Amino acid sequence: MMARSFPLPLVLACGCGIAMLSLGERSAFGLFQADLVAAKPYGREAFALAFALQNLIWGIGQPIAGALADRFGTMKVLMGGGILYALGIVGTAQLESAFALQMVFGVLLGFGMSACSFTLVLSAFGRTVTPAKRTLAFGLGTAAGSLGMFVFGPLGAVLIAEHGYNSALIAFAALSLLVIPFAIPLQGRSVADPDAPPQTLTAAVREAMAYRSYVLLVIGFFVCGFHVAFIIAHMPAYLVDLGFGARLGGIAIALIGLFNVIGSLGAGWIGQRFSKSYSLSILYLLRSVVIAAFVLLPVSPATVIVFSATMGLLWLSTVPLTSGLVSVMFGPRYMATLFGIVFFSHQVGSAIGVWLGGVIYARTGSYDMLWWIGVLLGVLAALVHLPIRDAPSPRLSALKG
Repeated sequence: MMARSFPLPLVLACGCGIAMLSLGERSAFGLFQADLVAAKPYGREAFALAFALQNLIWGIGQPIAGALADRFGTMKVLMGGGILYALGIVGTAQLESAFALQMVFGVLLGFGMSACSFTLVLSAFGRTVTPAKRTLAFGLGTAAGSLGMFVFGPLGAVLIAEHGYNSALIAFAALSLLVIPFAIPLQGRSVADPDAPPQTLTAAVREAMAYRSYVLLVIGFFVCGFHVAFIIAHMPAYLVDLGFGARLGGIAIALIGLFNVIGSLGAGWIGQRFSKSYSLSILYLLRSVVIAAFVLLPVSPATVIVFSATMGLLWLSTVPLTSGLVSVMFGPRYMATLFGIVFFSHQVGSAIGVWLGGVIYARTGSYDMLWWIGVLLGVLAALVHLPIRDAPSPRLSALKG
């Protein structure tokens, strides 16, 4: 484990600040859809494609950013990500064509997010805290990202209503630059355990991909991405289509973020005491139940509020459990890279969820089919996580034995 050059509370506070900014702003992007589509010469399907591309690029870039952080240090990667994030948001406000939207909002912003995302923050926490406290620290970082959703959901809605989407995006870009000073205490990189045989990054990836429990974890995290991305991207527009004001969409995102603070901290606590894999199975099954109930019941402000609060408890509570499993299986040495690969699967699911929502809406004029696909995938994810072993990989087990 690497020696700290900054006090642990400062490391945790600044890491949580980065998670709050990057995840919070990203969660509010769906609020800009209606105004951007109305003001620009492209439609909702083009926005959905760009949003899907952003999620995919974020996923592709995550293991790359993780490998760079493992090699050169977390601080440098986070700072570069903050700059790309700000440039992507500014470009989205100014550019006109659908192609430009896809290149800037999709590609540039996607790479920026991968380099300043909460996944790098969690890997820094993983090397900073003791193994007994890691899952709890991961829950703290995830909860901070959720608090960002609570802040930026209503903030985005108010800024758009009072100052217009263009000024709101510029404000978001300025705030994202705070990632740069917040990254300073997270400097450093993971180092090898002196008591363990040396292992290269390539060997670590090969070991992980040959381990059944890790592969199942990669597959299961796809569903988490599908769920959260299609809800964030399309629920505000879905509510507008049903005749509710845009503010209800902002309230929904805020409630998801607020209750996920509780859910993430709770998941971190649960992961320290109970099986992480079984906990994930229960969580995904509960998601399916909640989504099905929301679709079957008449939609009203009350059902939106209840759905958002309940879904918030289950939202990113997958992250401390999933990242905790990666840490248990392989240790902290290459966690940024290995969790980055898991997160790539999450972002593939995100991209498909966002894109499929646009396609289904364009073909049918409704999101109903998308909701039911989410229900089915939740059940499948619950089954996939049951065989996962919440234990070190055979190599680590042999070393400890």
